[in-house]
Amino acid sequence: MYWEKLSHDEITAHIDSALEQNMNYKTKKILGVPASYLDEEQFYDDAPFLEDSPFMKTLIANPNHIGCHTLNEDSEPFFKGTQKIEIELIKLCAEEILGGDKDAQDGYVASGGTEANIQAQWIYRNYFIKECGAKMDEIAVVYSEDSHYSMPKGANILNIPSVVLKVDDDSRMILQSDLEQKISGAKQNGIKYFILIMNMSTTMFGSVDDIIRISDYFEENEINYKLHVDGAFGGFIYPFTNEESSYTFKNNRISSFTLDGHKMLQTPYGTGIFIIRKGFMEYALTEEASYVQGKDYTMCGSRSGANAISIWMILKTHGSDGLKVKMRNLSDKAKSLCKKLKKLEIELYHNSHINIIAIRGKYISPQLAKKYALVPDTHNSNPNWYKIVIMDHVKQGVLDNFMIDLKSSLQ
Repeated sequence: MYWEKLSHDEITAHIDSALEQNMNYKTKKILGVPASYLDEEQFYDDAPFLEDSPFMKTLIANPNHIGCHTLNEDSEPFFKGTQKIEIELIKLCAEEILGGDKDAQDGYVASGGTEANIQAQWIYRNYFIKECGAKMDEIAVVYSEDSHYSMPKGANILNIPSVVLKVDDDSRMILQSDLEQKISGAKQNGIKYFILIMNMSTTMFGSVDDIIRISDYFEENEINYKLHVDGAFGGFIYPFTNEESSYTFKNNRISSFTLDGHKMLQTPYGTGIFIIRKGFMEYALTEEASYVQGKDYTMCGSRSGANAISIWMILKTHGSDGLKVKMRNLSDKAKSLCKKLKKLEIELYHNSHINIIAIRGKYISPQLAKKYALVPDTHNSNPNWYKIVIMDHVKQGVLDNFMIDLKSSLQ
């Protein structure tokens, strides 16, 4: 994993060059594009700070990155400059962070992790229908009960059933007995094709599914499946903190990943990333998008090119070495807090490679949860768990004050 760090001036020059390759609504004779730069009454483009703000400059220029630009097809030519940066971004994430082979992956910047997870389900559903002659009621999505709600949402939208696997209450690992029982039962009910979702950090616990054990079961029983990884939270920390990770494209059982920049990278919302091996994006082709050059392969259609710029900027600002230090510092701070909690004999869950700590609800008073904005596993009843997420804004002083208040509330 390596990419170089660039200076602010180098990043600005690179993005300025890309914008010069895009069409300019003010200087070009543009009649057929149903868009323009942002409204000048609110977003004036002569503000002096824009000279040193490449993201804001791109936002105002308003490039549309509709389509999937990593495919060997023409995309909309009007925004080719910033589209090249998105291609570079997808390559960096796929090859450097996720260990993919050179030019062996496709992908795009989505509206978020939810869209990216549903995009995967959509592609594999269509793959099974087209390549295997599957019927809709013969395809199911498989995921753990700790998985993000985008899994049942996607299954509902795509009109395919879900197989939800139970996890151990302490280890948060999928129960092997439940896996075998649920998959066997699904097969008896006519399910022949499975879209398996594995978590590279769940949202609530930071737990990482045992991808080898679970996929071994599918392999050994010759079950027809495709494997997607939800790395919406873990994708920009786990590869930096666990050098022995099985969550890479080197694991040939994995076909696709979701990443999400707005969490660990601190990019704006709307910066999810979907990455998939070559040969699969075609199953999401919308032929009816005939007026779009290169057609559309994404759920969202039109999307802001500025969002792709923001992720690229941050990755290049830190470089691979800088991000490795940053992510390891966050996970180390989480480990330190865990040690203090365990001294108080507080029951918790923590994956040592992730910056999330889940504490049993019985130790957290409503007042403490409100004061420190702790997030419960449910808002519908008495929470079983509350989570702490160690992000950049979480300073040691705040953690020290939390420990003081926690000890006081326990007494």
